[in-house]
Parts: sequence; structure tokens; C-alpha cells
Amino acid sequence: MLLERIYDEDLAQASYIIGCQQNGEALVVDPRRDLDPYLDVAATNNLTIVAVAETHVHADYLSGTRELAAATGAKIYVSGEGGDEWQYTFDGTRLYDGDTITLGNITVQAMHTPGHTPEHLSYLITDGAFADTPGFVLSGDFVFVGDTGRPDLLDEAMGAEDTRYAGARQLFASLRDKLLSLPDYVQILPAHGAGSACGKALGAVPVSTVGYERMYSWWASYLADNDEQGFIDELLDGQPDAHAYFSRMKRQNVQGPAIVGARAELKELSGEQIADQVSRNEVTFVDTRSVDEVHRGTVTHSVNLPDPGKAASFGAWAIDPETDERNVIVLADDHTRAEQIRDHLLRVGIDNVTGYVTSLDGLPITTPPLVQPEELNDFGAAMLLDVRNKTEHADGHIPDSHQLSAGRALWHQKELPAEGAIVSYCQTGARNSVAASALRRAGHHVVELDGSYAAWSDWNNRKRETVAS
Repeated sequence: MLLERIYDEDLAQASYIIGCQQNGEALVVDPRRDLDPYLDVAATNNLTIVAVAETHVHADYLSGTRELAAATGAKIYVSGEGGDEWQYTFDGTRLYDGDTITLGNITVQAMHTPGHTPEHLSYLITDGAFADTPGFVLSGDFVFVGDTGRPDLLDEAMGAEDTRYAGARQLFASLRDKLLSLPDYVQILPAHGAGSACGKALGAVPVSTVGYERMYSWWASYLADNDEQGFIDELLDGQPDAHAYFSRMKRQNVQGPAIVGARAELKELSGEQIADQVSRNEVTFVDTRSVDEVHRGTVTHSVNLPDPGKAASFGAWAIDPETDERNVIVLADDHTRAEQIRDHLLRVGIDNVTGYVTSLDGLPITTPPLVQPEELNDFGAAMLLDVRNKTEHADGHIPDSHQLSAGRALWHQKELPAEGAIVSYCQTGARNSVAASALRRAGHHVVELDGSYAAWSDWNNRKRETVAS
């Protein structure tokens, strides 16, 4: 049996390819939309991808299930659990608790594990060449290393009301009745790692076991004591902000994401070729340089995604493809890097990347407005905006600041003043640069606090020490 994890560091998302090397068939679970990793693994191991399955309706990325099926002819499997209102609306074979997919000697059994979402499935993997019981469970967003999936995303992302409590109770039951009924040796292979917003305490280790989680996970003592309410209280406390784009991902994943197919070759462009379009704000220009470089000068009307390796995460905060259909031009070192950035943006449904430039020569340049920490009290801002998560804000913030996380700001502009300067900050500056550039492009006068909260804290501490001495 081949069982390979394909991990996206950008979105902290894992998908899996399971193959029977005897008969040459493979199944992919929870693929993303850029398909080369799956096709490459299959080709290297002489496998044919005959099936593709989902654990649940994803919120943090756009599923590649339909894309991979269209490219390979694979059969689609999705959950049929959870009731009518949680069903996918595209064609695919529905799986219910106990249903199986067979690949030669390998049996993949669906296990209904609601809680994170009502329809959620985990998959028990049995390698029949060696054993007659499961040795692995693909746990999706049900169980992570050291954590569980959060049950509040339907409230936070979809506008549901108080489903988090029913979800938390379902999650408790799924842990008790499903996961902990498995032998301790069964390996847990989750769909996310550290950095994902699908939980609050995800471990960075890629794999765990039922026995390890039974002994050491934060929820283990609540299950041992059958303390459902204690589990619910701790589970729901301190969950990170849900990014606004999660709502779009849920809707599009239920409907079935558009199939992109073969993509046009990215065009290398010169600044002179697109300068007029940029000046008129007719294209979306993505500046991928660091915050410090951008602060010395960036392209007019551009959005800053200061780490190309996080283009999906940051891009989904700054660009809403449902309301913004302008072509996207990216700044990249070369064609290969431009294609990588396009792949990342494709994962969150930003499909209209058409070209790239390798320098800013010939483009209109502007300098983002900054304010220094020592100038803040006299600046007279209409709003001081903290774009960190609510948990960070609660741990310490600049007095009188309004919290609205960077992943929500563009979709919650009604919380912002219509006139006057907004001074924004995050912890060190990267998230702030993303949010500030997106809000400027939307028409707001946003001034960035140079160095963000870390710089302000240092300055404030020095001021206190001076007064004390």
C-alpha cells in the first residue's frame, strides 16, 4: 500500500493519496485545485487515480475534487450524511457510515464523525495484504494532532445561529463513540497542521495515534470523566476569528467549484504595457515584496501579499473574486515563481491571474502613509484599527482601538468610518500591510502604524521607564 501525505504549507492543509500497488489503483482524499502533486505521485508509482473523496464541505480552501475527477476520469465520493441541508449539489456517489471503497487489497471505510460539520466523514484504511482491521484513519477536520476541529464555523462563516453548541455535543459523541473505540495503535492522519484557522491548538507533528491522543490531548480528561459540558466550554473558548472568505468557500464547495482545466500560459509583461490599466485601477496588481520594501514605495492601487508562499492565505483576505473580476497581475522573480503564486491563488478561487512582471519599472509608484508610535497620540485618527485576532486583542492592545481581523476587514467595511484617517496595526506589520492595502484600494484612507503593536509596545515601555526614573 502507498499512503502519501501532500501538504500545503500556505493553508496548513493536508490531502492524501492511497494506492494499491498490486492493481495500480489510487484514491485521493481532500485534494486542492492545482493537481500536479497528485498526478506526479500517481505517475511515479505507476498508479491510476480512479477515485477522489472528500471528508466534508471545506471552509478554508476550494476543493479540487471536481477538478481532479475531470482531469483523470476518477469517480467522486462525497458525504451523504448530515441531513438534506448539508448535501452537496453536484453529482457524486454519496457515502454513509460504514460504506466502503475498495482498491485492490485496500479497504477505505467511511465513518460518520459529525461535530466540526454535520456531514463530516473520516476514513478508516485497512491494508488487506497485512491486516484485516484498520491501521489508519484519515480524520479530516474531526481530530488533529493535539486538538479537534472547531464546531463554530457554521455560525461564524455561514451566518447560522448557535449551531456551535449542537456541533460541540456531536464532537464529544464522535470522540467517545467513534475515535476512542479504535485500537490505540491506529494512526491519525489529519487534514490540517499548525497555522490553520480550523482549530486553536493544532500540533505541527504530521501524524498521531489514537492512544497518544487518548492520553495527552487537551480533551482526553473530559472524555475520561464523561464531562460533556466542560469539554464544550473549553472547546468554544478562544477559537480564532473565522476569515470572511470561509463563507465563499463553503458555498462554492457545496455547489461544486468551477473546473478550470488547462490554463493559459502566463504572460510576462512590462510595466509600460500595463501602466495605464494600473493607473485607472482596471487590474489587480499584487506586490509580493516584504513590508519594508513596500513601505519604501509600491504600485498605485496594488494589494500587498508580503510572502509569496502565503499567497493563498493573504490573497483571500485582500481579493474577493465574487465582486472583483479584474485580471490579476503579480510581481514575481521569474515565470516559475509566477506560476507558483497562481497555483496558490487558485486554491482559494482567485482564478484570473493572467500575467506577471519581474520589476516595477514603468509603473506608477506611491508610498503608503505611515505613522510612528510616538506620533500616534497627536495624530487624530478617526479610528485606531487592530487587525489581529480577537484573542490577541484581548491579551493586550493599544487603548481605544477597534478590533477587526485582517481576514474580515474587507467584508466588514460598515464597521469603519466613512471619512477620516484609519490608523491600522497588527503584531509586527505583515497582516496589517495586507489589510491596509486592500482597504485603501476600496477607498479608505488607511495609515499604517510603523512596526505595528510590537513597535508601539516597545515605545510605550520605554516611555514608562523614563517616567519611572
